[in-house]
Amino acid sequence: MLPSFQESVDGDDRELESSEEGGGLSDERKLERSNNSYYCLYGYQSCRLQQGVDSDDGSPCSTPAETPSSDVFSLSLVDTNLPAEAEAELRSFIAKHLAKGAFFEGMGNIASVELSIPESQVGCYYCLLQPEKHAETATSESSICSLDYVVCFLGELKFRLELDRYMQDLKINLDAKPNDLETCVQPLLRTWFEDSVCPVQRVVQLFQEKLAFVLHAALSYTPLEVKESDERTKKDINRFLTAASLQGLVQEATMTSLCMAMNEEQCKSMVIDCSGPQPQFCNAGSNKFCEEWTQVFLNGSEGGNPFLFRQILENFKLKAIQDINNLKRFIRQAEMNHYALFKCYLFLKNCGSGDVLLKIVKVEHAEMQEAKNVITVLEEFMRESAVA
Repeated sequence: MLPSFQESVDGDDRELESSEEGGGLSDERKLERSNNSYYCLYGYQSCRLQQGVDSDDGSPCSTPAETPSSDVFSLSLVDTNLPAEAEAELRSFIAKHLAKGAFFEGMGNIASVELSIPESQVGCYYCLLQPEKHAETATSESSICSLDYVVCFLGELKFRLELDRYMQDLKINLDAKPNDLETCVQPLLRTWFEDSVCPVQRVVQLFQEKLAFVLHAALSYTPLEVKESDERTKKDINRFLTAASLQGLVQEATMTSLCMAMNEEQCKSMVIDCSGPQPQFCNAGSNKFCEEWTQVFLNGSEGGNPFLFRQILENFKLKAIQDINNLKRFIRQAEMNHYALFKCYLFLKNCGSGDVLLKIVKVEHAEMQEAKNVITVLEEFMRESAVA
């Protein structure tokens, strides 16, 4: 079951308290330990035996990208910032998962792993990276050996979608210059923490109370324009918007339709002007839901842990999804009785994000006449409530 707003907040508070206790460590040492992050890049060479199975056109079929236990493979270290002992432990962990066929190209997994590092147990994101093969080469008629890569990111990781997107950038660089890992791939490995985790904390610190405007824009897919900003700040804001959106959690068709609907309804983009000492917003929107979560982010600022900010953002999205699912359930019930319709209205009025939720479910139910009728009534109720 997804967490309620208060459960999400309480969970963040507990995590913050535990990071603050730290067993008597100094503030500097606590910050150093909480911010530790690691990466590892392995060369992965697999010889996949052909089983003599033909495809529909009669040509031999190769085995899937996943590695069956009968394959022969090797792992060679390319780059890492792990200590030698911890790297050997990680290599053993990865080899076991490769033998089980637990790798899929471009889609990572997260698992907990114990290593000889100060944190002892960390989350490990691991993903198979296969360069585009411009010319397949076979060592014999019965086997194919190819050089791929396994990428590992380690830290307090509980999010995967954004790291999958980061892997897409790595894949683009690798495909462009497959023989130049040192300049095209390894720099991105070394900055994964800075690029994927830290932007959330930096955006919270930049906007403070005005973060609610950015959260609202992310949920509602409001177009955004950043003016008079340095390149890193602009990238941070865009990364935050992507990470805070419901992309990957809501059906892609719904997101596309919602973007179109919001663009049609709101001709003006939200503008953030960074030319002055404090960012200025134009055409910004907000609601109670986003304002409450802004306070959760600001309360987390005392801990100084970028991973904590990232987890708060995940909880924010989970609560939004929970509210969407609850509203859709109420709408189905409201198609059959008026009391459920009233419950639906009360939920929208009290959830704090009724404006955004109605737009999302309206797009999802565009082809369902009975649901459309319920949503039309709810929109009228909400307009009357706003006027009153």
